[in-house]
Amino acid sequence: MTVTLADVAARAQVSPATVSRVLNGNYPVAAATRERVLRAVDDLDYVLNGPASALAAATSDLVGILVNDIADPFFGIMAGAVQSEIVGPGGRAGGERLAVVCNTGGSPERELTYLTLLQRQRAAAVVLTGGAVEDAEHAQAISGKLRRLADAGTRVVLCGRPPVPDADAVALAFDNRGGGRALTDHLLDLGHRRIGYIAGPEERTTTRHRLEGHRAALAARGVPDDGGWTVHGPYDRRSGYEATVELLRRDRSLTAVVAANDTVALGACAALREAGLSIPGDVSVAGFDDLPFSVDAVPALTTVRLPLAEAGARAGRIAMGREAAPAGGMAVVQGELMVRGSTGVPSEASGSGG
Repeated sequence: MTVTLADVAARAQVSPATVSRVLNGNYPVAAATRERVLRAVDDLDYVLNGPASALAAATSDLVGILVNDIADPFFGIMAGAVQSEIVGPGGRAGGERLAVVCNTGGSPERELTYLTLLQRQRAAAVVLTGGAVEDAEHAQAISGKLRRLADAGTRVVLCGRPPVPDADAVALAFDNRGGGRALTDHLLDLGHRRIGYIAGPEERTTTRHRLEGHRAALAARGVPDDGGWTVHGPYDRRSGYEATVELLRRDRSLTAVVAANDTVALGACAALREAGLSIPGDVSVAGFDDLPFSVDAVPALTTVRLPLAEAGARAGRIAMGREAAPAGGMAVVQGELMVRGSTGVPSEASGSGG
């Protein structure tokens, strides 16, 4: 059943004219009233009539790309690759779409807001990048939003993100568990047993999956893990620095640090050097993602290379209908272990064969 402007007005206990003023933004409305109207719009999932050109077709020429942080190369690379696939032949006018990058700042509420706005604009496609927030209520809300977008003719693609249940969306999911296990297996093969782990935010799927891979590697070798060697924090350099300081405070004898991503790993390296420790002579450091600066770090970072550009380009082609969706609507994108100078045999194991 179609929700009307009158339905929103009744829900918000205001007049239809007030709803129109709030949504059009062309007349001052009290903040409390505005909030009540917007809440009713969200509750009822009311969709505004878009431009006349959009009304004439099922969808507009708009493609929305949702990222957590456009300043983070992880998201910037994927967003750029998606956009490169939605232009017309040779970049000329005719057949291309308008890409709009929506920066959520990691906010679940902002993510839902952008999806609602893209639905109102009858977006031709929506690509969501990066990990999801692990919250049952938010997951249900996202599933509903994506399902309604798909029902309205919008192609929905998840890039580097797990599938969303009950949503008609294609998922290109990174093998974060496998990558996390490969990193820790590499360090264990070198002889490391006291390995600190700097994880990302606890509520993110990417964080959980990479940490599960790390712990699976430890368990397979019979290496104890009581959680005392793990510190959580944001996916940024400062988090890597502060978490490493904390790990050294807990146990100065650690011989390796696995970081949630390459940016976090840079912060870890800075903290280790400040503590008078060499890399990898005293402590080995590993990252994740293989961002462009990783190979230029000193020493170059051992990391897991995720094919960010390739995955983003594929997501763009699927979103434009120029490539078929994978069988079952989901594909696992594998990473590749890149062994570089930031990891080595722990000093206590030198000459012992690891």
